[in-house]
Amino acid sequence: MPKRILTGTVVSDKGDKTIVVNVERKVKHPLYGKIMRRSKKYHAHDENNEMSTGETVRIEETKPISKLKTWKVLERVGAAAAPATPKVSEVTAEDEGEVKAES
Repeated sequence: MPKRILTGTVVSDKGDKTIVVNVERKVKHPLYGKIMRRSKKYHAHDENNEMSTGETVRIEETKPISKLKTWKVLERVGAAAAPATPKVSEVTAEDEGEVKAES
């Protein structure tokens, strides 16, 4: 029987040699026909602790490694998205004076 291969996003890398991968799939509702997103988390074995949170990875089914781990990391598909940094606008003393005068 062939091994299943899934693609998902790493949501946690806190365990030693373990990552948690969130895999999303789309299913059609049997009665109403609406396309719904379903997700499931899998614990996967990461031998060298190479993966980090936010990366897209491919995981492969394997024999049980521990109580929760029955998957291992095959490869990194995409890098983690850069965190969005909010732009901080500079407020000068003059601007604060105008705001106080208006209110």
